[in-house]
Amino acid sequence: MPSRSIDLIVTSPPYPMIEMWDDMFFKQNKSIGKAIKKQEGNIAFELMHKSLDAIWDEAFRVLKNGSFACINIGDATRSLKENFAIYPNHARILQYLVQIGFTPLPEIIWRKQTNAPNKFMGSGMLPAGAYVTLEHEYVLIVRKGGKREFKNDSEKQNRRESAIFWEERNMFFSDIWFDIKGSRQGMIDKASRKRSGAFPFELAYRLINMYSVKGDYVLDPFLGTGTTMAASMASARNSIGYEIDKSFYDLIIKTRDNIIDLSNNYMENRLIKHIDFVKKRIDSGKPLKHKNIPYGFPVITNQEKGLILNELMTIQLKQKHTMQVEYSDHPPTK
Repeated sequence: MPSRSIDLIVTSPPYPMIEMWDDMFFKQNKSIGKAIKKQEGNIAFELMHKSLDAIWDEAFRVLKNGSFACINIGDATRSLKENFAIYPNHARILQYLVQIGFTPLPEIIWRKQTNAPNKFMGSGMLPAGAYVTLEHEYVLIVRKGGKREFKNDSEKQNRRESAIFWEERNMFFSDIWFDIKGSRQGMIDKASRKRSGAFPFELAYRLINMYSVKGDYVLDPFLGTGTTMAASMASARNSIGYEIDKSFYDLIIKTRDNIIDLSNNYMENRLIKHIDFVKKRIDSGKPLKHKNIPYGFPVITNQEKGLILNELMTIQLKQKHTMQVEYSDHPPTK
């Protein structure tokens, strides 16, 4: 891939020290398997991350200056030599990203709470023997270089059309996300999601709309079942993904069977939520001073006046590894 060709990276790598990914890491470096066999957790942890470091080096190379990388990662808990410990994946990755030149930005804590009755680890009610339940993951956010610039009129207009609603901004740019529960909204079945560790469509969709504009190139170096690619299609972005597990190919290509309905329904729900927000705000005596031009409904800020959601019209498999999407440039007539 050419250097400085990518506008955004949204990805979730295999999590070091989570057993479901042990075999994958063993294939990258036989020393990892030997360390696990000897119950040497800290050695295995570092060797696994050295395998990932090579990907972060490439991520830095292919990103344009001013572009972002958003990395969903969870820490791992594991017992080795009868010693229960947490392995801080997010800290190890962030440390390396800074080391190679990325600028760290405020991260997002994705709260994935569970109500399972047996979720507590250890001795439960007896002091000094229980462990805090791990119910969150991180979205690390880093930038290559300084702030992105939009220089000409065409770039500025595209940026305005790529805006999000004011009320969405308040939710998206919070540092704790409570409302995303981990389902992938019907894109794949539960068994495939568990095998791949796929993050939800909503998580990728938000990040893409927060940190890129329409027409940008979004990269996922750990494509898995194709969630980032699907969310990019729904957001009118180009996307590129890499996946070493060939068994996921059919699932990735199957995206074309349902992404049009999924995407357009999702955009329709965004509009419905905004109209409901407008109604409640007006009913409470708080007028909205601006009007969105494509849709004609009120908006809070001047920055939302050019916002338009592009409906997906068609999707075609052009080559074995290439899909092409056609979008509408106009608001729906219904």
